[in-house]
Amino acid sequence: MSGHNGQVVGYVRVSAADQNEARQLEAIGDVDKLFSEKVSGRNIDDRKELSEMMSYVREGDRVRVKSPDRLARSTRDLLDLIEQLRGKRVAVEFVDNPALNTDTPQGEFMLTILAAVAQLERATIRERQAEGIELAKGRGVYERAPKLTSSQIETARIKVDEGVPKAVVARELDVSRQTLYAALKGEGKYADVS
Repeated sequence: MSGHNGQVVGYVRVSAADQNEARQLEAIGDVDKLFSEKVSGRNIDDRKELSEMMSYVREGDRVRVKSPDRLARSTRDLLDLIEQLRGKRVAVEFVDNPALNTDTPQGEFMLTILAAVAQLERATIRERQAEGIELAKGRGVYERAPKLTSSQIETARIKVDEGVPKAVVARELDVSRQTLYAALKGEGKYADVS
């Protein structure tokens, strides 16, 4: 046996708010390999087990989770993960939402709809942001927060003192030269950052 022919890989995620791993384990049943994520309330983005699972799975495997919200934190996130798994020819199975299983025609259809919804969501958010910015500009209150932190400015100062060209420093910090000059001089928004 090659040790890896079409395994069922389980993924469970428990948050500080919901410590009930047993329910998820019961739902996914027997699996060949289990990845179990304990997410602290402090660091939502820390999904070490998820990235380990993503690199572990091979063509022909199935990832089994209790529900989409255990795998992903947003529609967009869900679609991205499914897309990556699909690229590896790995199926995804949602015990509570079989209509979303990626290897069925209705799952394909549902995911197409979800993708459209996510796209709509992004477009409306962008539009609302743009409208909000226009309104704020009209009221004269739209000021972007300083792009550079005081420690970044400190680092920039040291580099400039060491003779690194300001253009290079600005590029490294991903800001315009004007922003860098203002920050180094402590002007405008940077007057009280130091």
